[in-house]
Amino acid sequence: MLDRPRRLRRTAGLRALMREVTLTPQHFIHPLFVHEQDTELPIATMPGVSRHSVAGAVEQARTARDLGITSVILFGIPDEKDPQGSQAYAEGGVIQRAATAIKAELPDLTVIADTCLCEYTDHGHCGPLCQTQDGDWTVDNDAALELLARTAVSQARAGADVVAPSAMMDGQVAAIRTALDAAGFEHVPVMSYAVKYASAYYGPFRDAAGSAPSVGNRASYQMDPAGGEREALREARLDAAQGADYLMVKPALAYLDILRLLRDSFDLPLVAYNVSGEYALVKAAVQAGYMDERRTVLETLTGMRRAGADAIITYHALDAARWLREG
Repeated sequence: MLDRPRRLRRTAGLRALMREVTLTPQHFIHPLFVHEQDTELPIATMPGVSRHSVAGAVEQARTARDLGITSVILFGIPDEKDPQGSQAYAEGGVIQRAATAIKAELPDLTVIADTCLCEYTDHGHCGPLCQTQDGDWTVDNDAALELLARTAVSQARAGADVVAPSAMMDGQVAAIRTALDAAGFEHVPVMSYAVKYASAYYGPFRDAAGSAPSVGNRASYQMDPAGGEREALREARLDAAQGADYLMVKPALAYLDILRLLRDSFDLPLVAYNVSGEYALVKAAVQAGYMDERRTVLETLTGMRRAGADAIITYHALDAARWLREG
């Protein structure tokens, strides 16, 4: 007898009945770039994405909430930068003010604060710099830990529900967890960018956040794209042992194998970051008439869910949520 799997694909209802992977607005984390200006500033390399004022970020968060999205993640762009990135942990910093404002208006929305220094340093690296013996510049790992911990505490104090360290400094999760607990924020989870690669896919983000390095690059602390399963597992195990409450893979699309590896290896919630370059590629193809935006985006996000992501940070969040609601 001939097997006929097509019987189960004949109608939309039959296909829905057998669907194994769900994709809903609750799976999305909506990223927001917040600057200290009163105007909205479109980002040329990311069509449809802007830098928002604090008030604008509140309205964007409201739009996300009304579409069924339950989480946003905040990235700050200060007016002033310095070698230490001091505006990252300033009590009146732009992310701190945005977190407070969003929680005041939308208390049920989960606010995640990106915990890093690269948007705040005048050199664009994820911590204060020091010189190596051969004269190259690199991040002083242990000096960065203290500043990242201060940043996380200030973000929690401002109302952030989750802090998300993205600097890829050795020991950053432990330093942040210790500081949060000591400051009375033992209830605040840490969403670790545990497996983060030195990727070309971050280009548009660096335009958006003004965080391109002025010297060197981040290859000495972000992971080599040619690294394999052993390195990914080591990084994730270290962060899990240090107290991470979530693990993340960034970027997502070129690293779906790593996403699946972590899903099979850990019980912690797993986040995929559908990064700026992935977003920009789709937008460019759509503008050129090469691809259908709705189908491409929903298929891509479904693939990340199928690979094991519990949540997805994506610049497509608002559009994808609207499309899912339309059915």
